[in-house]
Amino acid sequence: MARDDDELDGLVRQRIRALRVAQGWSLEELAGRAHLSQSSLSRIENGRRRLALDQLVTLARALDTTLDQLVENASDDVVISPMIDGAHGLMRWPIKGDPGMSVVRQRMTDPPPDNPARMRAHPGREWLVVLSGTAVLMLGHHRYRVETNQAAEFPTMLPHAIGAEGGPCEILGIFDRDARRGHQRESRRSGDGRESDGSTT
Repeated sequence: MARDDDELDGLVRQRIRALRVAQGWSLEELAGRAHLSQSSLSRIENGRRRLALDQLVTLARALDTTLDQLVENASDDVVISPMIDGAHGLMRWPIKGDPGMSVVRQRMTDPPPDNPARMRAHPGREWLVVLSGTAVLMLGHHRYRVETNQAAEFPTMLPHAIGAEGGPCEILGIFDRDARRGHQRESRRSGDGRESDGSTT
């Protein structure tokens, strides 16, 4: 446990220095913002002074971050494998920053529905990036072409649907907690267990 504490201690000191350098601040500038002496800050960064909680709070504020982010432990699980639903052509990744968010990769072949009644609306916000091909996003009364490497962001309270144009397209969708719940409810109603019906996000 002592070794873990030492590693976290060193990591916090590295973060303080890295954040200061990223801002382009000298030791003197950050020390002034944090109401510390320059020599005290230098000793904190170099491990020659004990890290005190009150100083960490002040330094986090001065560096425009939070104490939680400053002292967050290193994680070994940097690489995340997707959960794969081969039957529906979906790959899903959890986002650690917000347990309610998820990422879905989907290949689409059908155009969006012509019938506005097939468009869905639910609370939340959604982002998508087109990885290949061209997608068509129907949003309310508007139709948007989203080409490879382009992205879209929209509130899901607007009736919306997405499909392919001129051949298959592959998208990466990011759903916040409310949008994710909305899709789960739609999936249960459709009874097929899919993240979406292939044309409605």
